[in-house]
Amino acid sequence: MRKGKEYKMKRIIPDNVSDKTNVFDILKERGFIEQTTHEDEIRDLLGKEKIKFYIGFDPTADSLHIGHFMQIIIMMYMQKYGHTPVVLVGGGTGMVGDPSGRTDMRQFMDLETVKNNCNAFTKLFDRFIDFDNDFVFTGANYGVKNEANKEPAEGRAIAVNNGTWLLDVNYIQFIRDIGKHFSVNTMLRAEAYKQRLEQGLTFLEINYMLMQSYDFMVLARDLDVKMQFGGNDQWSNLLGGVDLCRRELNKQVYAMTFALLTTSDGKKMGKTQAGALWLDPKKTSPFDFFQYWRNVADADVEKCLKMLTFLPLDEISKLVNVEGSEINKAKEILAYELTCLVHGEDEAKKALDGSRAAFSGNGNMDNIPHSKLDSSLFEEGLGVIDMLKKVDLIKSNSEGFRLIEQGGLKIAENKVTDKKMLITSDMFTDGKLLVQKGKKVFHMIEI
Repeated sequence: MRKGKEYKMKRIIPDNVSDKTNVFDILKERGFIEQTTHEDEIRDLLGKEKIKFYIGFDPTADSLHIGHFMQIIIMMYMQKYGHTPVVLVGGGTGMVGDPSGRTDMRQFMDLETVKNNCNAFTKLFDRFIDFDNDFVFTGANYGVKNEANKEPAEGRAIAVNNGTWLLDVNYIQFIRDIGKHFSVNTMLRAEAYKQRLEQGLTFLEINYMLMQSYDFMVLARDLDVKMQFGGNDQWSNLLGGVDLCRRELNKQVYAMTFALLTTSDGKKMGKTQAGALWLDPKKTSPFDFFQYWRNVADADVEKCLKMLTFLPLDEISKLVNVEGSEINKAKEILAYELTCLVHGEDEAKKALDGSRAAFSGNGNMDNIPHSKLDSSLFEEGLGVIDMLKKVDLIKSNSEGFRLIEQGGLKIAENKVTDKKMLITSDMFTDGKLLVQKGKKVFHMIEI
């Protein structure tokens, strides 16, 4: 652990993260870069100039999740090495929904929900990125160059919302100006649409590539943004933007995609029994966040340390090149470092202590998730299934029955085999009862 270091949420990439000076080389050595439109030109550009670049985030929920955090880390690297992040929140594109990487259509959100989610995103971004809060740009005037009120302050990021130039656009004008550049045949060959074709791709979703490409054109024209970054599933959309800028602006811009955060067997990371792994502590507690990373597969530890922490590569190599159970030390450091980044050092210490207490009996049990229930519930006994539902460890009776049938429930360290077991007051020790669900989920019930 990094004793004595205070995590401030911002400007936390240490100078010794790499001996490279070009951020392109740093991103490459840590395994981020997947595809580029012009690799040599991009590397040269990032080494010689300080550019504006952008990443788009559609407000599909009221919190960012761990997949978004990969993009945040990339912005942090770029900012550290002098480039200007342009954070684009999709107040417009979020009304349509990106079909990339989907086999089903995204759920519709009304305008108010999209606005609220955009506001929630903006607050979370501010925890990690240094913004110029005096910068204002709307891009609301269609078909002409829009001026910002100022250039971004040196070393500061800026935030824009594409709802300001998409929500009120004249659709006939837009489709005549922008749609003429897109071949439907080419679009349907794109990975972004292939998966949706089997279930039925809607005309609404077809518009998404045009909208994202237009975003790049607006930012390149009005703010001199030279690059767009995105996850590897965004490649087709990024290419559309590069091509549109060439056709409409006669301007060369660039695109680069990054590896998705996946396990060694190709599954997306950040999926839990409770859903996504959120950055908002109200949606995923710091303890549960810590536990997720403490329990990643051995084969995934090195990748996660490289991509999700700022430990130097030589230090990571020493942590992972070990035998047997010694890899658990690397997992604990991964969990601690990442929880520090997302939730701060105090919460990371509590999560570490709670994890050690739950798994080895060493540490403070007060630091694991807990719920307080009325003692009267247990005077005559409360059914174990009802108790689990009251503390949100299961969502239904059938889920609880399966949990017990599969041997996945322990009460006070004893395996539960009776689905109708009653939990009574005398089973509590000093008013506390430890519940373990599966191998990773611990919960303290207090009366």
